[in-house]
Order: sequence, then C-alpha cells, then structure tokens
Amino acid sequence: MVELNETHDPKLRSWVDSANDEGGDFPIQNLPFCMFSQGGGAPRAGVAIGDAVFDLGAAAELKLIDEAAPFVRACTGEGLNPLMAADRKIVSRLRARLSSLLSAESKEAVQERSKLVIKRSDVSLHLPAEIGGFTDFFTSLYHTERGGRINRPDNPVPENFRYMPIAYNSRASSVRISGEEIRRPMGQRKNSDGTVEFAPTKSLDFELELGGFIGTGNKLGDRIPIGEADSHIFGYCLLNDWSTRDVQRWESFPLGPFLAKTLSTTVSPFVVTSEALAPFRTSAAQRPAGDPAPLPYLLSSDDQRNGGIDLVMEVFIQTTAMKKDDKVPFRVTRTNFKDMYWTVAQMVAHHASNGCNFRTGDLFGSGTASGPTDESRGCLAEITTGRNPIDFPNGEKRTWLEDGDTVVFKARAERAGYVSIGFGDCSGRILPAQP
Repeated sequence: MVELNETHDPKLRSWVDSANDEGGDFPIQNLPFCMFSQGGGAPRAGVAIGDAVFDLGAAAELKLIDEAAPFVRACTGEGLNPLMAADRKIVSRLRARLSSLLSAESKEAVQERSKLVIKRSDVSLHLPAEIGGFTDFFTSLYHTERGGRINRPDNPVPENFRYMPIAYNSRASSVRISGEEIRRPMGQRKNSDGTVEFAPTKSLDFELELGGFIGTGNKLGDRIPIGEADSHIFGYCLLNDWSTRDVQRWESFPLGPFLAKTLSTTVSPFVVTSEALAPFRTSAAQRPAGDPAPLPYLLSSDDQRNGGIDLVMEVFIQTTAMKKDDKVPFRVTRTNFKDMYWTVAQMVAHHASNGCNFRTGDLFGSGTASGPTDESRGCLAEITTGRNPIDFPNGEKRTWLEDGDTVVFKARAERAGYVSIGFGDCSGRILPAQP
C-alpha cells in the first residue's frame, strides 16, 4: 500500500485559489489526472486543480517537470496510457513535483500560470485511457443478497460468492465519458403473459460502482500475487454500469448478462490515483460469522488491514420537469465503498490468478457498491424492486429511469485530520429509443 507523504499534508494550499475552497473535489491534496482538449485540438494530459486543469504538456515544454516529461508528451489522442505504464515511482515523483509547483509558496509555475492553467469550463474532457479490456465484478454481499431474495429465494447468495470475487468480461467499446447522453436501448424480453418481444427496455437502471484503471500489466501466464496487486492499479474513477433489467432477466440464463450490460458504461473523466487515496484506506470489511476465510492466494495481512477504501458514494436523479423548474437533482442513495465484501486487490489478484494478462489502461468495475442499510442500496432494482417507486419532492415517481432523466454520481473520501477529496461528477442523460 502507498504510504503517506508530504503531498497529503492538510496544511498545503495552492496559488490556484479555487483549490482552497472547502468541500471542493480537487484540492492540492488530490491532483487527479485527465485528458482534455481545447478548440477541437488533440486531447492531451492534464491534472485537475480546483476549478481548473493544469496542462502537463505545457509544463513539460517549460521544463517544469523532468523524468516524467517523455511519458506526459506521449499522452496524446487516446489517453493516459503512456503515463499509466510508467514505473510507479516515476508517477509518484511527478505527483510530488506537481504538488510543489502548485503550492502557494511556489514561484516557478505561478509566473507561467497563463500557459499552464485553464478553466475547466473552457475545455472538453475525454476518456482518460485507451481501454482494451473491461471487466465488471460483483463484490457487494448486500447487493447480492437483495437481488437473490427476488431471483433466487432458495439460495440468495451463491456459495461461490464467499470464495471468490465473481465477474464477467464486459464491452470496452461502449465505455463513454461523463456527460454523454445515453439512448434507451432496444432489447428482447419475456413479458408476464409469456410473450417474447423486441422493444425499448422498460426497466432501465443505473449501478453505482467504483472503476479502476490498470497501470502496469502482467505477462500472459503470470499471476499477480495479492501482496503486489495494489501496485498494478494506477487510479480510480466513478463508473455507471447502465443496465436493462427486463433484458437481463430473460437473457442471463445460462451464461450471464450480455446485451443488458453492453449498452453503455459511463466513467468520470478524472483518475484519482492510489496515492491520493492513501489517507482514506481502511480495513477490509469484516466477514459475517461462519463465512470462510479467503483462500491463501486472496489473503494478505496488509490487504486485510488497509484494503478497504473509506469512500462515500451518492446517486442523484434530475427529471426533465425538475430541470425545467431549476430544481436541483434529488439524492436517491448514499453508500460507502468500505462495505464491499471483496477488496480491490482481491479483485485484481483473482482476475490474474489463471495467468490472464492485464494491459495498461484496462478498466474494471467493482460491481454495485451497496451497503447494509436501505439508504445505501446502489441501484433501482434494489431501491424499488420494480414495485415500490421513489417519491420525488415535486410529486413525480420513479420505479425505473425514464426518458429525459439525468443520473449523477458523486463521491468523497473523508477522514479526520486530512483534507477530503472528490472524484468529480459521473453523469448521463437518457434519450428516447431510436425509432
């Protein structure tokens, strides 16, 4: 696990004034990486700071960063992959250098601020990586139990869930950046009267997840030991695994979900590094009495002490009527990632346990991050069960997402004695099905 260092100092302040605003997502203690562009130009690497983006390419040209400069210059067009593939120590030293350059005491970068800092409202944000593979996990015991009571009442939690982080290989080509619209998909479903039809989905849902990007991969045939798994993760984002529940119910037997999950996956544009999250690591979730201990290849004392992430995650919905009346989005759930049954390191170690090779930029999702309380259910399938709609303050109701709805994910890591950090929004608006 990453150790705390000077970049986590709660006393640090930046000459970018908005980075010092209390409650902001991107204080100087965060420094998440992103890909951005201006005026239709090619995307390039940047770092979020306050309400702005720090241009890493410009910093390289001004010779403000040294050993990381070649990796930064190579981050053009498709993503941060060259930087993600760099040695973890190089990335850590770059982060320390950026912390120094952006600190209130720095004189080097502030003199060139017009070349280095761009208002975030003046840039376009892009997918942070060229994603070759995308795997979606299923690692919340509470999400599994709630779904199981409806679909498998005789066996709500499959036996294998308690032995390994279950996952399926999803579709990398339909991963999209926050803010892009989502068209209601067509799909095949079986109706309650026994008829089968192909039509627009009636049960469109969100799934609140944490996404992770692989930095350095592994060779085909080589496993990743649990004690080394964290070092293969470059950083994290928010991830919405849009799902069509009516299609999912009909297609999933016997091979699992397919078209119900590949319609779109939305990710937030900022990659919060593992190092930035170091102050917010916590112990792995305690297993219920009687549950088996993880098998040795999934068990590490350090991961059990520090494998959890204390991260509050929220979902908001804004309907068309709410937007028209200038009403803020309504919060429908609030959960914490620390309640996940399996840690991120266990997900990575299990994924590579048969020698499957990760590649730089590969994306994985945690699965729905549901917690133990009714208020911490991470998708509409849990919140409404398809029968008990949510009541909105303006009198509207929602059982499933409707056309025009905008779904917004937010997350904050907080701990006494440290400056809290956020992830930025992960949002998408639903468009009607294609005629």
